[in-house]
Amino acid sequence: MSEYLFTNNWFNGTAKGIWDQLIPQVKPTRLLEIGSYEGASTCYLINKLAAESDIELHCIDTWEGGVEHQAGGEAQADMNAVETRFNHNIRLAIDSVPNKVDLVVHKGYSDDCMAKLLAEGKRNHFDFIYIDGSHQAPDVLCDALLGFRLLRVGGVIAFDDYLWSENLSYGRDPIRCPKPAIDAFTNLYCRKVQIFSAPLYQLYVQKTAD
Repeated sequence: MSEYLFTNNWFNGTAKGIWDQLIPQVKPTRLLEIGSYEGASTCYLINKLAAESDIELHCIDTWEGGVEHQAGGEAQADMNAVETRFNHNIRLAIDSVPNKVDLVVHKGYSDDCMAKLLAEGKRNHFDFIYIDGSHQAPDVLCDALLGFRLLRVGGVIAFDDYLWSENLSYGRDPIRCPKPAIDAFTNLYCRKVQIFSAPLYQLYVQKTAD
């Protein structure tokens, strides 16, 4: 029997415990994931949600890796192999659930793909958006701004790696970590989002107004 092929435990270590409580409360059926890697969070959402109802799930990734995945980076990886494992894992997850999974994989950069979704009429469409793509602050801010427009009022954005930073020879670089971008977004949108109380490695916001 086929088994999931995951080479790390990142999702279980940072998100699963919170999602076990959050996802049943939100009960999303239209979901967007930015940064899918091997599909650990994707498979979790499929297994959790498609066991009860049909779902629509969009996954955006270049499968090129970020700066930290390039040669010499602290998380160097064979991204072709990562993409192969993603495809294997999601097929396994979809085959294991009783309800329909309308899965759309967008292979490309998140700004291009999210702008296309907006152009296709997906404004205020999604119930749950998971932002775990590029860790570069300008990219994270762009994902947050576009994600807000794609999210319905009452929907939730989950930001991964809020406190993540690279181990660089010259110390911590505020441009090469998500926190400054997430802080900028939540500060500027403070009248339109509500921050959930949760462990700070991830940060969760609910959209309260357009």
